[in-house]
Amino acid sequence: MTSSVNGTNSANGSSTGGDSVGVNLTDVSQLQNNFITLMVAQIQYQDPTDPVDSTQFVNQYSQLSQVQSLENLNTIQKNSLVLADNLQNLTAAGLVGQKVMVSVDSLQLDDAVVDGQVQLEHASTSTTLKLTSAATGEVTKVALGPQEAGSVAFSVDPQKLGLAPGKYSVEVETSSGEKPKVEVGGKVSHVRVSESGPVLEVEGAGSVPFYNIVEFGSAAA
Repeated sequence: MTSSVNGTNSANGSSTGGDSVGVNLTDVSQLQNNFITLMVAQIQYQDPTDPVDSTQFVNQYSQLSQVQSLENLNTIQKNSLVLADNLQNLTAAGLVGQKVMVSVDSLQLDDAVVDGQVQLEHASTSTTLKLTSAATGEVTKVALGPQEAGSVAFSVDPQKLGLAPGKYSVEVETSSGEKPKVEVGGKVSHVRVSESGPVLEVEGAGSVPFYNIVEFGSAAA
Protein backbone atom coordinates (compact mmCIF):
# COMPACT_ATOMS: atom_id res chain seq x y z
CA MET A 1 0.00 0.00 0.00
CA THR A 2 1.35 3.41 -0.85
CA SER A 3 0.40 7.00 -0.10
CA SER A 4 1.64 10.22 -1.64
CA VAL A 5 2.40 13.79 -0.61
CA ASN A 6 2.36 16.72 -2.98
CA GLY A 7 5.59 18.67 -3.28
CA THR A 8 5.66 22.43 -2.47
CA ASN A 9 7.39 25.33 -4.15
CA SER A 10 9.45 27.26 -1.58
CA ALA A 11 9.44 30.36 -3.77
CA ASN A 12 5.71 31.10 -3.67
CA GLY A 13 4.26 28.40 -1.40
CA SER A 14 2.02 26.95 -4.10
CA SER A 15 1.39 23.23 -4.34
CA THR A 16 2.96 21.34 -7.25
CA GLY A 17 0.32 18.62 -7.51
CA GLY A 18 2.08 16.82 -10.35
CA ASP A 19 5.03 15.71 -8.21
CA SER A 20 4.10 12.84 -5.90
CA VAL A 21 6.29 10.54 -3.87
CA GLY A 22 5.40 6.85 -3.39
CA VAL A 23 5.35 5.94 0.30
CA ASN A 24 5.91 2.47 1.64
CA LEU A 25 4.19 1.75 4.95
CA THR A 26 7.52 0.90 6.58
CA ASP A 27 8.85 4.39 5.73
CA VAL A 28 5.99 6.37 7.24
CA SER A 29 7.93 7.49 10.34
CA GLN A 30 10.80 8.83 8.24
CA LEU A 31 8.33 10.49 5.90
CA GLN A 32 6.65 12.27 8.81
CA ASN A 33 10.00 13.61 10.00
CA ASN A 34 10.85 14.84 6.52
CA PHE A 35 7.42 16.40 6.14
CA ILE A 36 7.73 18.34 9.41
CA THR A 37 11.21 19.55 8.40
CA LEU A 38 9.92 20.76 5.04
CA MET A 39 6.89 22.40 6.66
CA VAL A 40 9.04 24.31 9.15
CA ALA A 41 11.43 25.40 6.38
CA GLN A 42 8.59 26.60 4.16
CA ILE A 43 6.97 28.56 7.00
CA GLN A 44 10.35 30.20 7.77
CA TYR A 45 10.96 31.30 4.20
CA GLN A 46 7.40 32.00 3.07
CA ASP A 47 6.50 35.21 1.30
CA PRO A 48 4.81 37.46 3.90
CA THR A 49 2.63 38.92 1.15
CA ASP A 50 1.49 35.46 0.09
CA PRO A 51 1.52 33.25 3.24
CA VAL A 52 1.20 29.49 3.04
CA ASP A 53 -2.26 28.02 3.58
CA SER A 54 -1.78 26.12 6.83
CA THR A 55 -4.83 23.93 6.21
CA GLN A 56 -2.91 22.14 3.46
CA PHE A 57 -0.24 21.10 5.95
CA VAL A 58 -2.83 20.01 8.50
CA ASN A 59 -4.70 17.90 5.95
CA GLN A 60 -1.55 16.25 4.61
CA TYR A 61 -0.18 15.56 8.07
CA SER A 62 -3.52 14.08 9.06
CA GLN A 63 -3.33 11.72 6.08
CA LEU A 64 0.17 10.63 7.11
CA SER A 65 -1.06 9.95 10.64
CA GLN A 66 -3.85 7.77 9.27
CA VAL A 67 -1.35 5.79 7.18
CA GLN A 68 0.86 5.28 10.23
CA SER A 69 -2.15 4.09 12.24
CA LEU A 70 -2.88 1.53 9.52
CA GLU A 71 0.74 0.42 9.59
CA ASN A 72 0.62 -0.02 13.36
CA LEU A 73 -2.64 -1.96 13.11
CA ASN A 74 -1.17 -4.19 10.41
CA THR A 75 1.87 -4.91 12.60
CA ILE A 76 -0.32 -5.76 15.58
CA GLN A 77 -2.43 -8.12 13.47
CA LYS A 78 0.66 -9.90 12.13
CA ASN A 79 2.08 -10.29 15.63
CA SER A 80 -1.26 -11.61 16.88
CA LEU A 81 -1.38 -14.22 14.10
CA VAL A 82 2.16 -15.36 14.87
CA LEU A 83 1.32 -15.61 18.58
CA ALA A 84 -1.87 -17.57 17.83
CA ASP A 85 0.06 -19.99 15.59
CA ASN A 86 2.71 -20.52 18.25
CA LEU A 87 0.11 -21.12 20.95
CA GLN A 88 -1.72 -23.60 18.72
CA ASN A 89 1.52 -25.49 18.00
CA LEU A 90 2.40 -25.60 21.70
CA THR A 91 -1.09 -26.82 22.58
CA ALA A 92 -0.92 -29.53 19.92
CA ALA A 93 2.54 -30.64 21.07
CA GLY A 94 1.20 -30.97 24.61
CA LEU A 95 -1.37 -33.50 23.39
CA VAL A 96 1.20 -36.17 22.54
CA GLY A 97 0.36 -39.23 24.62
CA GLN A 98 -3.06 -37.81 25.49
CA LYS A 99 -6.48 -39.06 24.39
CA VAL A 100 -8.72 -36.88 22.23
CA MET A 101 -11.99 -37.20 20.33
CA VAL A 102 -11.78 -36.06 16.71
CA SER A 103 -14.25 -35.63 13.87
CA VAL A 104 -13.38 -37.96 10.96
CA ASP A 105 -14.65 -39.30 7.67
CA SER A 106 -12.25 -42.25 7.63
CA LEU A 107 -10.54 -44.71 9.97
CA GLN A 108 -7.05 -46.18 9.89
CA LEU A 109 -7.56 -49.69 11.24
CA ASP A 110 -5.12 -52.30 12.49
CA ASP A 111 -5.96 -54.94 15.12
CA ALA A 112 -7.01 -52.48 17.82
CA VAL A 113 -10.60 -51.67 18.73
CA VAL A 114 -11.66 -48.13 17.81
CA ASP A 115 -14.24 -46.38 20.00
CA GLY A 116 -16.37 -43.55 18.74
CA GLN A 117 -19.67 -41.74 18.87
CA VAL A 118 -22.15 -39.71 16.85
CA GLN A 119 -24.50 -36.96 17.97
CA LEU A 120 -28.06 -37.48 16.72
CA GLU A 121 -30.43 -34.53 16.52
CA HIS A 122 -33.37 -36.82 15.78
CA ALA A 123 -34.40 -40.27 16.99
CA SER A 124 -33.68 -43.12 14.57
CA THR A 125 -35.53 -46.44 14.40
CA SER A 126 -32.68 -47.97 12.40
CA THR A 127 -29.06 -46.78 12.77
CA THR A 128 -26.15 -48.31 10.84
CA LEU A 129 -22.41 -47.70 10.85
CA LYS A 130 -21.02 -48.14 7.34
CA LEU A 131 -17.34 -48.92 6.66
CA THR A 132 -15.95 -48.93 3.12
CA SER A 133 -12.47 -50.30 2.39
CA ALA A 134 -10.29 -47.88 0.45
CA ALA A 135 -8.33 -50.83 -0.99
CA THR A 136 -11.15 -53.08 -2.19
CA GLY A 137 -14.32 -51.00 -1.99
CA GLU A 138 -15.93 -53.71 0.14
CA VAL A 139 -18.66 -52.39 2.43
CA THR A 140 -19.14 -53.59 6.01
CA LYS A 141 -22.21 -52.54 7.96
CA VAL A 142 -22.55 -52.55 11.74
CA ALA A 143 -26.10 -52.34 13.08
CA LEU A 144 -26.46 -49.89 15.96
CA GLY A 145 -30.21 -50.46 16.33
CA PRO A 146 -32.86 -47.90 17.23
CA GLN A 147 -31.46 -44.81 18.95
CA GLU A 148 -32.87 -41.79 20.72
CA ALA A 149 -31.63 -38.29 19.96
CA GLY A 150 -28.33 -37.53 21.66
CA SER A 151 -24.94 -39.21 21.91
CA VAL A 152 -24.65 -42.70 20.45
CA ALA A 153 -21.48 -44.67 21.26
CA PHE A 154 -20.06 -47.44 19.10
CA SER A 155 -16.98 -49.67 18.82
CA VAL A 156 -15.26 -51.07 15.76
CA ASP A 157 -13.45 -54.34 16.38
CA PRO A 158 -11.51 -55.18 13.19
CA GLN A 159 -10.85 -58.79 14.27
CA LYS A 160 -14.49 -59.57 15.02
CA LEU A 161 -15.62 -57.87 11.82
CA GLY A 162 -12.93 -59.58 9.75
CA LEU A 163 -11.49 -56.26 8.53
CA ALA A 164 -7.98 -56.22 7.12
CA PRO A 165 -5.62 -53.45 8.27
CA GLY A 166 -5.97 -50.30 6.18
CA LYS A 167 -8.01 -47.19 5.55
CA TYR A 168 -11.82 -47.23 5.65
CA SER A 169 -14.26 -44.43 4.96
CA VAL A 170 -16.88 -44.24 7.68
CA GLU A 171 -20.40 -42.86 7.93
CA VAL A 172 -23.59 -43.42 9.87
CA GLU A 173 -26.96 -43.94 8.20
CA THR A 174 -30.20 -43.23 10.06
CA SER A 175 -33.88 -43.82 9.34
CA SER A 176 -34.49 -40.06 9.56
CA GLY A 177 -32.01 -39.40 6.78
CA GLU A 178 -29.75 -37.50 9.14
CA LYS A 179 -26.01 -37.72 8.37
CA PRO A 180 -24.26 -37.11 11.71
CA LYS A 181 -20.52 -36.48 11.91
CA VAL A 182 -18.53 -39.46 13.12
CA GLU A 183 -16.24 -38.86 16.10
CA VAL A 184 -13.60 -41.32 17.26
CA GLY A 185 -11.34 -41.31 20.28
CA GLY A 186 -7.69 -42.26 20.34
CA LYS A 187 -4.29 -41.45 21.73
CA VAL A 188 -2.12 -38.86 19.96
CA SER A 189 1.15 -40.51 18.98
CA HIS A 190 2.87 -37.48 17.45
CA VAL A 191 2.21 -34.04 15.94
CA ARG A 192 3.41 -32.66 12.62
CA VAL A 193 3.50 -28.91 11.92
CA SER A 194 2.24 -27.99 8.45
CA GLU A 195 1.52 -24.72 6.62
CA SER A 196 -2.19 -25.09 7.44
CA GLY A 197 -1.52 -25.80 11.13
CA PRO A 198 -0.70 -28.78 13.38
CA VAL A 199 -1.65 -32.26 12.19
CA LEU A 200 -2.17 -34.94 14.83
CA GLU A 201 -1.55 -38.64 14.34
CA VAL A 202 -4.40 -40.25 16.28
CA GLU A 203 -4.71 -43.99 16.89
CA GLY A 204 -7.56 -45.39 14.82
CA ALA A 205 -8.05 -42.14 12.90
CA GLY A 206 -4.69 -41.52 11.23
CA SER A 207 -3.66 -37.97 10.35
CA VAL A 208 -6.18 -35.42 11.65
CA PRO A 209 -6.00 -31.59 11.52
CA PHE A 210 -5.85 -29.89 14.91
CA TYR A 211 -9.15 -28.08 14.29
CA ASN A 212 -10.95 -31.46 13.98
CA ILE A 213 -10.61 -32.04 17.73
CA VAL A 214 -14.07 -32.04 19.34
CA GLU A 215 -13.16 -33.26 22.83
CA PHE A 216 -10.04 -33.42 24.99
CA GLY A 217 -9.33 -36.30 27.35
CA SER A 218 -11.83 -38.70 25.76
CA ALA A 219 -12.46 -42.08 27.29
CA ALA A 220 -10.97 -43.78 24.23
CA ALA A 221 -9.46 -47.20 24.78
